[in-house]
Amino acid sequence: MRKIIHIDMDAFYASVELRERPELRHLPVVVSSHHPRAVICAASYPAREFGLRSAMSMSQARKRCPQVVVIEPNFEKYRAVSAQIHNIFQRYTPLIEPLSLDEAFLDVTDNLLQIASATEVAMRIREEIYQATGLTASAGVAPNKFLAKVASDWNKPNGICVIKPSKVKKFIHDLPLKKIPGVGKVTQEKLKTMQLETLGDLQEIEEALLVHHFGKYGKQLFLYAQGIDERPVQAERERQQISKETTFDDDLTLMQCLPFWPKLIDQVWRSLQHKELSARGVSAKLKLKNFQVLQHSKSFKTPLATQADLEQVLHQLLSEMHVPDEFQFRLIGIGVYQLTIRQEEAQLSLL
Repeated sequence: MRKIIHIDMDAFYASVELRERPELRHLPVVVSSHHPRAVICAASYPAREFGLRSAMSMSQARKRCPQVVVIEPNFEKYRAVSAQIHNIFQRYTPLIEPLSLDEAFLDVTDNLLQIASATEVAMRIREEIYQATGLTASAGVAPNKFLAKVASDWNKPNGICVIKPSKVKKFIHDLPLKKIPGVGKVTQEKLKTMQLETLGDLQEIEEALLVHHFGKYGKQLFLYAQGIDERPVQAERERQQISKETTFDDDLTLMQCLPFWPKLIDQVWRSLQHKELSARGVSAKLKLKNFQVLQHSKSFKTPLATQADLEQVLHQLLSEMHVPDEFQFRLIGIGVYQLTIRQEEAQLSLL
C-alpha cells in the first residue's frame, strides 16, 4: 500500500506577489500581463469571490470586477520560490513528481526520516514551507495519486485532507465525476447522458460498457470508480513540451501571421539549445477569434538537426491544416515535444 501526498500551493503566483505587497492582501488581485488579450495566470482568494479564475480573459475579469488589481507576472521569481519548496520535499523523499511550479506528488511510503505517518509528513512539509517562504500549501494524503490530488483540493486554502485506505469507498461514493483526472466537459456531458454523475453511479456500470463508450479511458474510469490508481510517482518525469505563443492586438489571417513565426521558432530553438535537449515532434497551434483552437502535429524517428528543419516542419504543418483564407486568429503558437537529452546521434535533416 503506497502513501502518496499531493502538495498544492495556494494561489501560488498571487501569493508570492502579495508577500511583497501585503497592503493588497484583502483586495481582488490577479497576476496577468497588461496585453489587450491577456488572460489571468493566478487569482487571489478575494478575487475568486468575484468569479475571477486562472485562464479567464482580462476583459471578462474587468467586467466582473472593475476594481481588480493587476500585477505583471515574474516567472523567474516563481521558479526561485518553487526551488525552495522542492528542497524541502527532498528532505523527506527522492520520489517527487512535479506537475508544475506549484504542485507535486510525493511518495513517502519509505521516507528518508522514517516517519510512519504520511499525515505527519504532510503536516511537517506544510509547516516548513510556511516557515521558509511565508506561503501556505494544501495537502492531500491517500493511498494513490488520483485520491491524493482530489484530497488536496478538499480543504483549500491552507488545509489538509487525509483519505485512509479503510475510508476510500465511503469517500469516493458521492464524489462528482468532474473530479476525476481527464474528465472534461465533453466526457462529463457524455456520462450525464448515461445518467452517471458520481463515482458511486459509476460503480454500478460494467467495465465492458465503459470501454465500449470511452475506449481505453473507459478501463481507467472503471478503476477510478473502485478507488484504484496504480500509477507510480515518477521521480524522473520527462519534460513534456517546450512551446511559445504570441497573442495579437487585432485578429489576423494566416497570411498576415507569417511575419510572427520566425521569432517564435527562434525562441523555441534557443530554449532547446539552452536546455541541451533534442526534439522529435513539432506542433502548431492557431486560436480563432471565437477561441476555437486548431492544432496539428508531426513526429519523426530522429531528432530535428537545425532551426531551419524546425521552420520547414512548421510550414509543412500549416500547409496540411488547409486553413481557409478568411479565418482570423487571435493567437499562434509552436511547440516541440518527444524531448530527450541531446546526444551525438544521427539527427534528422530535412534540407
